[in-house]
Amino acid sequence: MDDAAVVAVQLGRPLRSHADVVVRCHLDLPVVIRVPPLLDDGTPFPTTYWLSCPLAVRRIGRVESAGGVRAMERRASADAEFGAALEAAHNRYRADRDALLPGDADPVPSGGVAGARTGVKCLHAHYADHAVGNENPVGAVTAPWVEPLDCATECVIEAESGVEGNSRWVEPR
Repeated sequence: MDDAAVVAVQLGRPLRSHADVVVRCHLDLPVVIRVPPLLDDGTPFPTTYWLSCPLAVRRIGRVESAGGVRAMERRASADAEFGAALEAAHNRYRADRDALLPGDADPVPSGGVAGARTGVKCLHAHYADHAVGNENPVGAVTAPWVEPLDCATECVIEAESGVEGNSRWVEPR
């Protein structure tokens, strides 16, 4: 299957730029994509690693709805080591993304993970950063609430009309 078509179905919208699949699930479907810092139309895009897996998105959404972002913010404020590791993750993310920019880029994306200058903005982005193998304390804490990504059937399938969502896909228990 064409990765761009699969990711478009997973996200429920067309991609705004070429993206590379950097993490796949056990069913060989995209979990995390790498997005360039400038979209095809030149728009700055601060989020390098984007979570596309519907199962991971759903599970993290529940954590966020239950106050997960605020809990991570509180932990970063109360735990100096965690806060320093979060700041280091933002700095590394920013530097890695900015290294991909052409020298004459203007405007450019800003911030660290998910475009945040400090703190926690989006657990999805922190988990995606962690899932690609980067040190990210928020992503590491989030991972046990998300994993395993153990779907029994594909979330996206190839059909006569092209790639489409699989009506038989259900969230594993």
